[in-house]
Amino acid sequence: MVSIPRIISVDDHVVEPPNLWTDRLPAKYAGRAPRIVRDRARFSFVGGNFRAERGTADGAWCDWWLYDDLEYPFPRLSAAAGFDSIDNVPTTFDEIRPGTWKQKERLEDMDANHTDVSICFPNVLPRFCGQTFYEREDKELALLCVRAYNDWMIDEWCAGDGRGRLIPLTIVPLWSPLLAAEEIHRCAGKGSYAVTFSENPFHLGLPSVHDPKRHWDPFFRACEETQTVVNMHIGSSSKMPSTSSDAPHAIGSVLTFSNSMGSMLDFLISGIFDRYPTLRVAYSEGQVGWMPFVLERADKLWAQRLGKEEYGINLEHPPSSYIEDHVWGCIFDDVTGLRLRNEVGMGQITFEVDYPHADSTFPRTLETATQLVAEAGLNQEEVDLLFRGNAIRAYGLERFGVTA
Repeated sequence: MVSIPRIISVDDHVVEPPNLWTDRLPAKYAGRAPRIVRDRARFSFVGGNFRAERGTADGAWCDWWLYDDLEYPFPRLSAAAGFDSIDNVPTTFDEIRPGTWKQKERLEDMDANHTDVSICFPNVLPRFCGQTFYEREDKELALLCVRAYNDWMIDEWCAGDGRGRLIPLTIVPLWSPLLAAEEIHRCAGKGSYAVTFSENPFHLGLPSVHDPKRHWDPFFRACEETQTVVNMHIGSSSKMPSTSSDAPHAIGSVLTFSNSMGSMLDFLISGIFDRYPTLRVAYSEGQVGWMPFVLERADKLWAQRLGKEEYGINLEHPPSSYIEDHVWGCIFDDVTGLRLRNEVGMGQITFEVDYPHADSTFPRTLETATQLVAEAGLNQEEVDLLFRGNAIRAYGLERFGVTA
C-alpha cells in the first residue's frame, strides 16, 4: 500500500473577477476596458462551430465580457465545478462556485480535495495564454491589460493566505518578444517564475519556434535568465484537433494530446534546448502515454538523417536526450503513461486537478489518484515524485516555501 501525499496540481484555472481590469486601468479606458455586463444569451453549434447570441428574449442570463470590439459570453464549461451537468450553457457569477474566482473559497476547496498547491491558468476572457489581448487592435490598451492581469495574479490571487499555495502564472504580450521579455523580468522581480505561452504560435499568425530569424529568442532568453518555466496548455494555439468538420466533439476530446505532441517535437527539433540549455517547458492536459513512441521515432530519424538539409535535424544529441530537466508532461488519468513511466522518465511527469473545468477530478481527486497509482503499480517513491517532487523541482517551488 502507498499513501498519496497532499497534491501539487500544475494545471488549474481561475475565473477572472469582474473588477480585475476596471480596478486597475486608467479611467479613460472605462468604456473599453474588460468589464462584465449581464444580458441574455443563447448558445448554438452550427456546422461544428460554437455561436453565442446576445440579448435574445428567450436566452438564459449570462455574464458577458465586453472589451473594446469584443463581446465574449461566460460558458458554464469554464467553471463547471459543483454542477451536476457540464453542458455548455450560459452562466453568471451568481451561479458558479465561489472557489472558481475567490481566493478564500478556492483554498477551502483545495483543502477538501487533498490539494496543497495549485498553479492556475487564465480561463475565460484572456483564454489560455492571453490570445485575446494579442488579437485586439489597440496594443497600448492590450499591454495595460496584460500587466493588470499579472499584477492581480501576483499581488492578489497568490498573495496573503494564498502565498505558497497558489503559485503565480503570468501572461505576456504575444505580439512583441521584446515586450514579452520585459514582462518576464518585471514579473520575476515581483516573485513570479512561470509564464503561459502558446503551444503553437504559428496558428495565431505569429512566427513558429523554427523561425530562422529566431523571433522568440528574447522571450526564451528572459525565461532562462529568470528561471521562469514556459507553460503550454492544450488549446493555447486557438486550434483544437479533429478529423473532420462534422466529427463529433468526442473525437477532438480524445485527440487533444496531439497539440502537446506537436509542440514538444517543435521544441526538441528546433534546437532551442541547445541554445538555452537550462530552459524548462511544461505541457498541461496533454497526458504522456504517447511520448515513448514519438521519442523513439524522433531518435531514429535523427540517427538516419542527421545533417540532411531537407529533414532539418541538426541537433547535437538525440531528441529524447533533451527531455530530462527540460520537458515536463502532465496527467490526470493516464494509466498508460504511468505504466510506461521509465520510457517517459518518471522525473518528468506531473499531476493536475484541472479545477474547475469539466475534466476536473474535483472533488474526488484523492480517490482518482489512489486508483491511478494502483493500476499503474507505482511504489511510494514514484508516488511522491508524481504528486509533489517533480513539480517542486520543475517549478523551483522551494522559492515559495514548498518542500517535499
